Amino acid sequence: MDEYNDLPQAEETPQPPAPAEDEAQEEQEQPRRPGAGFYEWLQLFLGCVVAAVVLFNCVARLTRVDGDSMDNTLQHGEILLIWSLGYSPQQGDVVVLNKTPVILPGWTEPRAIVKRVIATGGQTVDIDYGSGAVYVDGQRLDEPYIKEEMYLPYSATMQQTHWVVPEGSVFVMGDNRNGSTDSRDDRLGTIDADYILGKAVFALWPMERFGSL
Repeated sequence: MDEYNDLPQAEETPQPPAPAEDEAQEEQEQPRRPGAGFYEWLQLFLGCVVAAVVLFNCVARLTRVDGDSMDNTLQHGEILLIWSLGYSPQQGDVVVLNKTPVILPGWTEPRAIVKRVIATGGQTVDIDYGSGAVYVDGQRLDEPYIKEEMYLPYSATMQQTHWVVPEGSVFVMGDNRNGSTDSRDDRLGTIDADYILGKAVFALWPMERFGSL
């Protein structure tokens, strides 16, 4: 008697047809068009230019120290990185200011100046030239950064010794007190904080001065 196998037989899964040779060739990388590399380079270059413009106008900028009013903290010709984004002036900061309405002696046009913030809005400043001391709100400042002892200036515009700093303004002085025209001078006075371009955070040049401030 013949045996009968009633188990289901496995069906073979159909295999997809192999891609045609011409389709495989189409999947390969298409040759680059002439000039494509130049346009990609141009796009990258323009992107870098735009990023640099935004960086050095809204976030940070570079400035060059002009003069010796900040000796020995800063030196003439030194190149600084200035931080601008979200900056709010604090006592003791070294800042760059653009006092546009003022043309001081020896200047042919308004220019940016580098000074140290001594006091901010609402504070009082008193100077005792006899002892060379500066007081803010009655407290004598510890100023190891100044170049030398401060003496009474000869200029008639720098004889005042007491100031009340208006809100939204700053009182600034150079670290080289005997060689600085600053807020002690009636022609400059306290400076509206809107004129502050930013805080000096890093010295870039010369290399021997390279480092944070």
